[in-house]
Amino acid sequence: MIDLKKVRADFPMLRKLPKMQGYDLAWLDNSSTTFKPDSVIAAMNRYYTEETANSHRGDYDLCYQMDQEVLASRKAVANFIHAETKEIVFTSGATGSLNLVAFGYALKYLKKGDEILLSEAEHASNVLPWFKIAEMTGATIKYVALNEDGRITPEAVEEAMNEHTKFVSFAHVGNVLGYLLDAKKIAGIVHSHGAIFCLDGAQSAPHTKIDVKELDVDFLAFSGHKMVGPTGIGVLYGKFELLEKMDTFMTGGGMNVKFDLDGSESFLEPPLRFEAGTQNLAGIIGLHAAVDYLQSIGMDEIAKRERELKAYAVKKLLETGNVEIYNPDSESGIVTFNIKGVFAQDAATYLNSLGIACRSGNHCAKMLYHKLKTPATVRASFYFYTSEDEIDRLVEAVKKGGNYLDAYFN
Repeated sequence: MIDLKKVRADFPMLRKLPKMQGYDLAWLDNSSTTFKPDSVIAAMNRYYTEETANSHRGDYDLCYQMDQEVLASRKAVANFIHAETKEIVFTSGATGSLNLVAFGYALKYLKKGDEILLSEAEHASNVLPWFKIAEMTGATIKYVALNEDGRITPEAVEEAMNEHTKFVSFAHVGNVLGYLLDAKKIAGIVHSHGAIFCLDGAQSAPHTKIDVKELDVDFLAFSGHKMVGPTGIGVLYGKFELLEKMDTFMTGGGMNVKFDLDGSESFLEPPLRFEAGTQNLAGIIGLHAAVDYLQSIGMDEIAKRERELKAYAVKKLLETGNVEIYNPDSESGIVTFNIKGVFAQDAATYLNSLGIACRSGNHCAKMLYHKLKTPATVRASFYFYTSEDEIDRLVEAVKKGGNYLDAYFN
């Protein structure tokens, strides 16, 4: 069981809550980004104050020490998702990872007449790169049918697959509705048709245990900042045999073996060939600390805590009689709702006036409105350090939300 008081004491942002509109901050936007514990901040500060050096750029002790730090971080991330160390590529985030897959792998192998299978619930980072790949290769985009709740089911994936489907890319957990994909079963379906399966893990890796070998996914992308780590650092996992086949997306120092006047070039083996230029070394070290911190709490405990918070919030919000909840039964700590009679952005502004931080809008999933039948929603998203008191403040605000104008302006 998570000791909430002890955990919250690990986070500077929670020890001394910032004021928002005169109220202590209630942070309910964890799907966007998460707070950082002391251990992550200390690890990054240590790099800047005691260990500053580049990696693979010098024959001196500090550089060698940094080489070892990067390797240790790569091993820690590999262990976190049960991968091989050589299958972990450091990127700028899930967006960078998905673009690397699109332009390094799909662009090389897709051709006119091939199909890329997506869903209308995907985040922009798992849509826009594929639009560009389709434009550049002549492949076409196809969308799997969502069920009544907005889930992607294995049955729907099977129905959507055909001999032209060459690449499938879905979110493991949707960032709006928060449903957990049956990735293992879907991977089996995708592979039975000879296609490649890419998983956007931005909303799953921070919240639930992942074993890429068991799931048998071909690629997995996720970000550090959504899992108590730094911004500007992310991970692409790829099966090594696929990474070997990929083209580089960026080229530059550190990723090549040689190049010469005649235009000849050769690159290092994966994962280094995909890490051109000076990497975000402080971010890599901070990500290692974040992984260690999450594992010290336990991913099963984190998932359990978030399920409890989600159930608590749904029950209390529905009791107000003043909300429509679009995902009451999803497995993640995401509650997507609207206050009855109040436009989503107005509701978020009202909540802000009470010190409550929620996201509103389409949440970068700009095609999902077709399914939800609404242009915008409010999203409250929890993490293991979220308190019931913060949810209670949201519930009390929602109770008054139908009288929004009076509540906000008087």
